[in-house]
Amino acid sequence: MEVMMGAVVVVLLVLVAYGWQFFNWVWLRPKAMEKSLREQGLTGNRYRFFFGDLKEMVQMAKEAKLKPIKLTDSIVPRVIPFNYSSAKTYCCNIFFTWLGPRPIVHVTDPPTIRKILANYNQFQKLRGNPLTKLLARGLADVEGDQWVKHRKIINPAFHVEKLKHMLPAFHISCSEMIRKWEGITKGRSCEVDVYPYLQTMTSDVISRTAFGSSYEEGRKIFELQCELQKLIAQVLQSMYIPGSRFLPTKRNRRMMEIDQEVKSSIKKIINKRLTTKENGESSKEDLLGILLDSNDKEIKLQGYTTFGLSIDDVIEECKLFYFGGQETTTTLLVWTMILLGQHTNWQDRARDEVSKVFGDRKPDIDGLSHLKIINIILLEVLRLYSPVVALERIIHEETKIGDLILPSGSQLMLHLMMLHHDANIWGDDVNEFNPGRFAEGVSNATKVQASYFPFGGGPRICVAQAFAMLEAKLALVMILSRFSFKLSPSYSHAPHIILGLQPHFLILHKRTYPCPNSKFGLPMNIQLPFQQPHPRITDGLEKIQQPFHVSNGGIKECEQFSGLTDAYDGDDEKMLYRRHFSKRVSAQVN
Repeated sequence: MEVMMGAVVVVLLVLVAYGWQFFNWVWLRPKAMEKSLREQGLTGNRYRFFFGDLKEMVQMAKEAKLKPIKLTDSIVPRVIPFNYSSAKTYCCNIFFTWLGPRPIVHVTDPPTIRKILANYNQFQKLRGNPLTKLLARGLADVEGDQWVKHRKIINPAFHVEKLKHMLPAFHISCSEMIRKWEGITKGRSCEVDVYPYLQTMTSDVISRTAFGSSYEEGRKIFELQCELQKLIAQVLQSMYIPGSRFLPTKRNRRMMEIDQEVKSSIKKIINKRLTTKENGESSKEDLLGILLDSNDKEIKLQGYTTFGLSIDDVIEECKLFYFGGQETTTTLLVWTMILLGQHTNWQDRARDEVSKVFGDRKPDIDGLSHLKIINIILLEVLRLYSPVVALERIIHEETKIGDLILPSGSQLMLHLMMLHHDANIWGDDVNEFNPGRFAEGVSNATKVQASYFPFGGGPRICVAQAFAMLEAKLALVMILSRFSFKLSPSYSHAPHIILGLQPHFLILHKRTYPCPNSKFGLPMNIQLPFQQPHPRITDGLEKIQQPFHVSNGGIKECEQFSGLTDAYDGDDEKMLYRRHFSKRVSAQVN
């Protein structure tokens, strides 16, 4: 009896201890943190038990997604509606909200953001949904001394001198895309969904530049990474439940299978390279070869092997090349074509610059570096549609920022998109596409110094930004040399975040024209659906009415129209996509 009573007492004490910890986590600690923040003059939402502001976040996000916006509207209220609403409510550069029992301190002040990004040891990256780590870990996931080691070894792969040797791979991949477009147009104007072509092109570039002669194996890895990305994107559409990734669901099993297959494939490529190096063969001038050489040099310099990257580390860096390099450049090119399709005056200026700099010769690194118009166009696209919407940081001890002392466990959100759309920084035309604002350089484009962070900032700024910009410049040069394009009048503007900032709805109709002054044969003005199809879009492609025809490639042909322009009589194809949740929209040919 006494033993039983003793056991009951122990169980009760354990329950009380865990109950107290839970109560402290969901109520006492959040209320103490809220009191500390308010006593320092910080304004923010009142903490509500357990959920905080989570319900409002979800509800506002759902409502925002239902409404497309105009191209001239600010995208901030649609992309981050809750954060935007909170910023408008408190009208200050620093305020706080609640993600469950954890306070989020929102920062929109450029000097404060610069200080936080500079102090990367104290303000560390947030550990998010562990499923995203299946896509890539590597440099983006390590902290402290590990980050210093990884960055030092990886840096040489993205030096300008190394990138020069990768330009032919860029050109081959882009040329293949151009040939496909020319095969589709066949001397006439037509509609093409460019997103999958751009995605294939950028993945091709990564496969060639990362693995060189192992290009075909690299393509297989990319296909697996794409499948994994889609599966993870599905998971991110709903709230993450800790531990749910271990449930034996069909999706979880497939994600783990892909992860193991990708790691195994990359490891085989790495082992082949290591074997050839041991046999005295010179290293390849691709990212993997440069990374392995840099790793060897660092190991020899330090005098012990544990300083270098392990095979598993190299595998994760290769996965990061795929995910970061492909996604960033694809979305940059998509948004660039959308904006140039709307603002054809800037498209014409860019094309004229390409003609003057290169004429009939093949684009080279020196010529690309002299493209001022294209450079400022890309800078403006990155401002309006930054690949990084916000940066999240967390502090693990009480930390001072300016006059504020933030309690341990506080989460910080550095709002780069809000900065890039702030009229007080960029002027009254902040929501307009105006590359001319960068004509005198980034530092002179704003009223407030250092307010431009498209690739992050501080020591942890994106290591591959030069790679992405060079690839985007070359692709844009080759596209402008052969095609001109206009935005569809039925385009539905709906930016949203999955793993990056992407268009949401499909462009429904477009028209194309020849580019009359080109020296490259008969380039077409491709007015393209610039949107990425929904995974179920193949179920939504349908025959609307005769004489429409839906081909396997997604091109819909229709009746011929003569006299589209004074200079050209030809066919005009129009396309009507229909998503499972969108209204039918009539295509018009003007």
